[in-house]
Amino acid sequence: MTNIKEAGRTARRNGQEEEQVEVIDFKMVTFSLGGKDYGLDIMKVKEIAKANRFTYVPNSAPYVRGVFNLRGEIISVLDLRKLFHLPYEEAAENEMENMIILRLEENIIGVIVDSIDRVIGISSERIQPPHPIFGDVNIKYISGVVEYEETLYIILDAERIFAEDQAASAEREMYVAPSSPDEQTEKEQPQRPGESEEELDASFVYESLKTFRNFYVTNLNKDWVSTRFTQWKDVRTQAGLQVQLQQEEEADEFLAVFFSPYTGKFWDTDYAEHVRSVLPQPPGNTVTVWNPGCGSGYESYSLACLLKTMYPEKLIKIYANDNDLLKISTAPNLIAGNDFVTDLVQPFMNETKNGMAFGQEIQDSIFFEYHDILHSNQVPESDIIIARDLLSFLEESAQNNLLNDCKAKLKPHGVLIIGQNESLREYEDWNLVGNGNISVYTK
Repeated sequence: MTNIKEAGRTARRNGQEEEQVEVIDFKMVTFSLGGKDYGLDIMKVKEIAKANRFTYVPNSAPYVRGVFNLRGEIISVLDLRKLFHLPYEEAAENEMENMIILRLEENIIGVIVDSIDRVIGISSERIQPPHPIFGDVNIKYISGVVEYEETLYIILDAERIFAEDQAASAEREMYVAPSSPDEQTEKEQPQRPGESEEELDASFVYESLKTFRNFYVTNLNKDWVSTRFTQWKDVRTQAGLQVQLQQEEEADEFLAVFFSPYTGKFWDTDYAEHVRSVLPQPPGNTVTVWNPGCGSGYESYSLACLLKTMYPEKLIKIYANDNDLLKISTAPNLIAGNDFVTDLVQPFMNETKNGMAFGQEIQDSIFFEYHDILHSNQVPESDIIIARDLLSFLEESAQNNLLNDCKAKLKPHGVLIIGQNESLREYEDWNLVGNGNISVYTK
């Protein structure tokens, strides 16, 4: 078999050594099963999670752990170790287990593994055909093997595994979930004492936002939500439609006007000027920024370009985090079409055959990393923290924990930027500053 370490090494042509440039065109999430290392195409991975509360499904296959409520969606959970008859240790009671959430065509399935390692990128040319000696898994479930940093990874074919196994969809059909928001709206809802019909309608809408889109109504956003609900009710009533949110698309429509300007886009110069007007003048030679919830990186790149123009002599360090594996893994190599590029970022980009890409100076200033904001992190003290629209998608206790974390990490002269429709007015130790176009706070 061809040595799979050969890719990327030097080749001798015409008596000269010529460096081969390896093209990274395949990324995978790596994990362990039964003491061996495996990988799954990141394009099939929706997210990773830890969980321990699965609802048992009677008469299911031994490897079906049950079903799990993933932010309002009931998904099947399979144990890959049991599916492949691999050795493993039973988890202790209430111990969290490692789960990879896969998106396969129309289905979302959770799979339990021993441990989850990281995301690695390789050239697809390095992937070798499967061979029975590489694993304890049936060869028909293996799409290939590859060696990376002296570790041999067995790449599983998720589509083939679950195409043959119909248990996942069958178990979902067998399981009767608790009343969904759809079912609740079809029934006559009891009115609680002292609660008006409008208050009752609003409370059901708020619960549906949490169920469908993990959006939590708290002191942080209650003013916007209240105003938005009044608008929503008027429009829906005039159109002869139900006020309640009965599906995800209606929750998306309700929240469509919540997000801050230029979400998922590069900032334009006007918005950048609003941000510039509230940024501090950090002492020293380095400007440190924490950008949790960075998504695909448009916000991080926009901020990096703005800071380079503001502080041309300073070193810019932006720590950009997100828990969306696909987005955070593609952010470092972001390519944009010409029609998507704004005057703010254009001077820092170069044209390539695939589109516009950022130069090395900007790329080196941003450190993209997968991170779940609910867990502790090692980000250093920061001059700027930008977390637009992130807090509203956390439970209230997690909102408070993140704000406390921001308070601890923010330097005395630093600023915290949150979503345009979020407010810390009712939170202690935060002072509103700025021009009213963005929500900026100092501690």
